[in-house]
Amino acid sequence: MLMASVVLILVKAETKWLGTKKTFEWFSTAGRTVKTGLIVTSVVSAWTWAATLLQSSTVAYQYGVSGPFWYAAGASIQVVLFAILAIELKRKSPMSHTFPEMINARFGKSSHKVFLSFAFLTNIIVTAMLVLGGAAVVNALTGIDVYIAAFLIPIGVIAYTLFGGLKATFLAEYFNTAFIFVVVLIFVSAIYFTNEDIGGISGMFEKLSEAAVMSPVEGNAAGSFLTLASVGALIFGIINIVGNFGTVFVDQSYWQRAIASRPRSVVPGFLVGGLAWFAIPFALATTLGLAAVAVNLQLTPLEISSGLVAPLAAAHILGDVGAILMLTVLFTAVTAAGSAQLISVSSLITYDVFRTYIKPSSTGRQLMRISRYSILGFGLGMGALASVLFMSGISLQYVYLAMGVLIGSAVAPISLAILWKDTNRYVATAAAIIGLGCGVTVWLGYAFSTSGEISLASTSDMFALLAGNLTSILTSLAITVIGSLFRPENFNFSKLKHEIFVVDETIRKRLEKETNEESLRKASGFSKRYGLTLTLILVVVWPIPLFFSNYVFTSTVYHVWIWVAILWAVAAASMIWILPIIQSRDGISHVLKNIAKSSKPRKTDKYGHDLSDNEIAQKILVAVDGSVSSMRALNYVNYVMKESSNIKVYLTHIIEWSDDDESMDEEMTIKMEQDGRKMLLGISLPSKLKNYERIVKLGDPAKKISELASSLNVDTIVMGRRGLSDTDSDLGHVTSKLLSLSSKPIVLV
Repeated sequence: MLMASVVLILVKAETKWLGTKKTFEWFSTAGRTVKTGLIVTSVVSAWTWAATLLQSSTVAYQYGVSGPFWYAAGASIQVVLFAILAIELKRKSPMSHTFPEMINARFGKSSHKVFLSFAFLTNIIVTAMLVLGGAAVVNALTGIDVYIAAFLIPIGVIAYTLFGGLKATFLAEYFNTAFIFVVVLIFVSAIYFTNEDIGGISGMFEKLSEAAVMSPVEGNAAGSFLTLASVGALIFGIINIVGNFGTVFVDQSYWQRAIASRPRSVVPGFLVGGLAWFAIPFALATTLGLAAVAVNLQLTPLEISSGLVAPLAAAHILGDVGAILMLTVLFTAVTAAGSAQLISVSSLITYDVFRTYIKPSSTGRQLMRISRYSILGFGLGMGALASVLFMSGISLQYVYLAMGVLIGSAVAPISLAILWKDTNRYVATAAAIIGLGCGVTVWLGYAFSTSGEISLASTSDMFALLAGNLTSILTSLAITVIGSLFRPENFNFSKLKHEIFVVDETIRKRLEKETNEESLRKASGFSKRYGLTLTLILVVVWPIPLFFSNYVFTSTVYHVWIWVAILWAVAAASMIWILPIIQSRDGISHVLKNIAKSSKPRKTDKYGHDLSDNEIAQKILVAVDGSVSSMRALNYVNYVMKESSNIKVYLTHIIEWSDDDESMDEEMTIKMEQDGRKMLLGISLPSKLKNYERIVKLGDPAKKISELASSLNVDTIVMGRRGLSDTDSDLGHVTSKLLSLSSKPIVLV
C-alpha cells in the first residue's frame, strides 16, 4: 500500500505541475511519450515474474550453472527480438492501442476474435504464475494460508493501477525494478563475499565439486554442476525459448509498452531492457540456486516444483534477513508484473471487446469506467484463479513449462501480420488454431504413450513438454509461411494508419509530428541487425561450443563466470537507477520548484495582500461568460487598477457541462475549450492590464470557479450578479451557488 500511495502522489504531481491532461488515451497509453529509461525499467519489471526469481533458482539447483544461463538466455532473446515488432508497429500502425486492434484492421473480425482469445489466455497464464509463485512463498516464509495470500497479493496492485493507469504502472515499475536490483546485489555480496559457510567464490567452487561427487547430475558432463554440457538444462532451455516467445509476442503488456514509448525510444528500450533483465536470473540463480546445492539443502519434490529453492536457501543461509529480503523482492516483482497484466487486460476489454463489439461510439468517460471495472474484476479474479490451481495441484513449474504448448501457435501469425505484407489472413488464423490442436495432441499423446495415463505426473514429463512446445510453434509457423506463399495477400499497410485513429487531438498531432518514416526505417534495420546478432550470441555462439565440448569449469573459469554475472548485474542496476532520472530531470526539476514555491511562506503587504509572485499586490479572478454583467465586472477591475498596477488578473471562462454526461469525449472537449479561448481572445482588455492569464475549464461553473480561486490563492473573485441564462432572479444560479461554496471575498457587479 505504501508503493501505491507513492505512485499515486507522483501521478498527481505530473497532472498538477507538468500540465498532463488525464484523458482515457493518457490512462491507457501514458500519452505515448515514455522515454528510453522508463521503457527499459518497465520491460525488466514486466518480465520479472515470480518464475524469474523462483524457477531460475530451481533449475540451478537441478542442473548447476547451465540452468540459470539457459533461463536467462532463453527468456531474454524474446524481448530483444520484440524490438523488431515494436518498431514495425510504430511504422505501420502508430495509432494502435492493442495488437488485436491491429489484427482486426489487418485480418478482420473473425481473426480478431481468435487472436483476442489467445491474448486473454496469455494474460491468464502469466497471472496464474505470478500469484501461484507469490502465494507459495508467502505461505512458506510466513505461514499465512496460501489461499489468503493469493487474494492479498493483488490488493496493492489494484489500488495504483485503478487510478493511475499505465503511467502509474511505469512509475511503480521504476521503483520496483530498482529495488529488485538492490536485493540481487545484496544476495550476491552476502553469499560470495561475507558468508563464512560458503567461503567466497573459491569455497562455492569446492562445495559444488564435492556435491557432484556425492550426488552427480544425470545428463551433465561428469555429473558436474559446473558445466554447460547438460542435457536436462538444454531441454529446459528449448522449452523456455519456445514458451517465452508466446508470453512476449502474444502478451498485450509488451505491445502496450511499445505503444506508450516515443518512436525513437522503442528500439533501444527493448534491446537494453532484454539485456538488463538477463542479469536478474543469471546473477540471482547462480547465487541462491547454487548456494542451496553447496550447503546441501534438502528439499522435497513439492518444494522444488513450487519454486521454493531460492526463498528456502535465502532463509537457510542468511536467516530471517534473507527470508525478509526474498519475501519483499518477490512481492515487489509480483505486484509490478501483476499491474502490467491488469492494464493489459483492461485495454483488451475496453478497446477490443467493448468498443469493437458492444458500443463502437463509446466516449472516453465510458471507456475509462469499463477499464476500471476490468481492472477491479480481473484483479480480484487473480486470487480466485490461483486458488483453483492450488486445489487442482498445479504448480508454478508445471504452468511455466506448459505455457508454450497453449500459446506458442499464435506467435508466428501475429508476428508476420505486422512484418510481412503477403501474410494470408485465413491461413494465419487457421495456423494458430491448428498449431494449438497439434501441440496439445502431441503433448498428451506422448505422455500417454510413455506412462499409459494422462495425469499431472505424466504430462509433467520434460520430453512430452518439449514435443508439445515445439509442435505448437513450428506447425503454426510452417502453415502460415507455406500457405501465404501459395496465396499471398499483398496487403497495403498504409490502410492501418487510416482505419485506426487516436481521438485525443494533442496526442495525435504529436504522433504525426514524431512519426518520421525515414528515421523509423533506419531504426527498423538497426533492430533487426542487433536483435538477431544478440540472439545468436546468447543461444548459439556462447553456449553451444561449451555444450558439445563437455567442458567442465576449472576454478579460474568459474571465477570469471561469477564475475561476469556480478558485473552484468552492476551495469544493469546502474542503468536502471540512473537513466530514467537523467531523462526526466527537466520534469523533476519543474515539480521540485513548484513544491518549493508552494511551501514558501507568503509575503504580504500591510494590507495582507500576497506579494510572493513578483511583488503582486493582489490576485483577482474575473468570471466571464459573455454577459453584460460579466463585462461590467471586467470594467470594475480596470477601475481597481487605478489604485494599484501590481495586480494579476485570471480571466476565467467556465463552459457548463455535467461530469456525469457520457456523451463528451476527448475530441469534443478540445473543441469546446478552443471555442472558449476564442471567446476570451475576443474580449477587449483594459490597457493597464499587463499581467493576466486566460483560463478555460469545463464542468460545473460555481464549483470550478471555487476550485480555481483556492488553487490560485486569489484575493478576490469578481463576477456579474447574473449570467446569460439568468433573466428574472436577482442573483444568477451560478452566483448563488458560488456564495455558498467559496470562502473568498466575492464582488458582484
